[in-house]
Amino acid sequence: MAQPDSKKIFFENLSGAGKAIAVLTSGGDAQGMNAAVRAVVRMGLYVGAKVYFIHEGYQGMVDGGDNIEEASWESVSSMLQVGGTVIGSARCKEFRSHEGRLQAAHNLVQRGITNLCVIGGDGSLTGANLFREEWSGLLKELVEKGLIEADAVERYAALHIVGMVGSIDNDFCGTDMTIGTDSALHRIIEVVDAIMTTFSARSLLLFQPPEDVRAGSYGYLALVSALACGADWVLIPEMPPEDGWEEKMCQKLSANRAGMKRLNIIIVAEGAIDRNNKAITTEYIKNLVVKHLGFDTRVTILGHVQRGGTPSAFDRILASRMGVEAVLALLETTADTPACVVSLCGNQSVRLPLMECVQMTQEVQKAMDQKRFEEAVKLRGRSFENNLRTYKLLAHRKPESELPVSNFNVAVLNVGAPAAGMNAAVRSAVRVGISEGHKMFAVNDGFEGFYKGQIKEVKWSDVGGWTGQGGSLLGTKRTLPAKHADKIAEQMRKYNINALLVIGGFEAFLSLLELLAAREKYEEFCVPMVVVPATVSNNVPGSDLSIGADTALNAITDANVEHLTEKMKTSIQRGLVLR
Repeated sequence: MAQPDSKKIFFENLSGAGKAIAVLTSGGDAQGMNAAVRAVVRMGLYVGAKVYFIHEGYQGMVDGGDNIEEASWESVSSMLQVGGTVIGSARCKEFRSHEGRLQAAHNLVQRGITNLCVIGGDGSLTGANLFREEWSGLLKELVEKGLIEADAVERYAALHIVGMVGSIDNDFCGTDMTIGTDSALHRIIEVVDAIMTTFSARSLLLFQPPEDVRAGSYGYLALVSALACGADWVLIPEMPPEDGWEEKMCQKLSANRAGMKRLNIIIVAEGAIDRNNKAITTEYIKNLVVKHLGFDTRVTILGHVQRGGTPSAFDRILASRMGVEAVLALLETTADTPACVVSLCGNQSVRLPLMECVQMTQEVQKAMDQKRFEEAVKLRGRSFENNLRTYKLLAHRKPESELPVSNFNVAVLNVGAPAAGMNAAVRSAVRVGISEGHKMFAVNDGFEGFYKGQIKEVKWSDVGGWTGQGGSLLGTKRTLPAKHADKIAEQMRKYNINALLVIGGFEAFLSLLELLAAREKYEEFCVPMVVVPATVSNNVPGSDLSIGADTALNAITDANVEHLTEKMKTSIQRGLVLR
């Protein structure tokens, strides 16, 4: 939707002297909100502005008094890793009224605040924009009532608004990810993984449809958690199943059980509906499975556990970057600048017109209400659309009669150190290749196994359950191919390999460079070759993020920094150096 602004002013040239910035959180809390508050405060102070907390959201703005507190650098220390919002969030009926907004304007003007950073959902941001539009009229009314001096109207002529979306639902159009979504997804996957272990051991069907997997009629968390845990079936409101879905679902579950799969997972978003807008409940599906298949079925509802816990490393970084960008936006704004929202586009923070994004977000629900489901999916954005397409591709196998005819043989191997996510990448590659009609071959132990002939054809079911497995199930070694090029070429001839997919770190990158250099001598290497970056070091050229890097960062944050930080709070004389 947007591209990063290459002409952005470097923040060292900006000054916040004489400006006052207030930050508030509103609506439902989300992990990472505190990181955003911390970033706004420290960036604001860095450029010389005064920064204020507004406690308890819009309620605190209306009530004023101690709810509006000047912030210092130290006041946001040890806030980064704390879940929820330490400055509080409350829904405020008074702010919805003209009188409430008038009182809020009075409280801000008393402190010289004309820059507002709002962290919340689309409702909170819409309220902020209305407040901005009414601002000049509110000031004139305050003058008429004798509550402020006449010159204050000119001195505080414009209220500048910048929004950041804090929501576990990722339901705001214009951003690839909202603050809190990644952490909520972590909670869901942790619960699913834990339950999968016990149910698999007892040879029971896990029916995992958290009716509160989000707090409204959107299915992002349900969809992405289904993709992340390899669920057999997912039901979301944006794309209801076709008529007759019950029979198809039971057929798939039955086929999986016949293939010796002991555990099935179904995930249902709270607002899930069929094509006739009839609600699909967890109880309905449970009864359906028990009646038609006789499977022992359990229902697990997550509820508010997904909002709890500390924020993930991704949410801390995302919120910090967005907070800095929000302050920069406030410093660069003019009286004519419309309210903006800081969003994530690709891997960059961008600024988008606030109300355009709000309007598009509201259009999603309208499209669903009018059964324009394809349009609803497109409105949800490219991330949602790609995730839905990927899930369908990996979870639902086409009948053999519908597969295209191909004589293409693809070899998949891991090279370098193991990284979390390698197995999910192998699973995806194998199933996508099979869907395209190709023969897929797995190579054990990297290029060392390649030249030794440790190659075998893999089928769709061979990679079932690989998504959540750590390490490398194929085996991986750091051996580079140059010394064994002749034997590797021989194996490629033997198995008629037409393409190579190498999943790994910098060694994988170097390996393909060596094979590229050997093309003059070995025609077998004159085939398509692709590297999928997978390394905790995140050091493969050309990629912003490698598979495994995010998991490693979370492991560092959770296992080391969190526990050590808590332990060292006993004395202000201690410091922490992490290697």
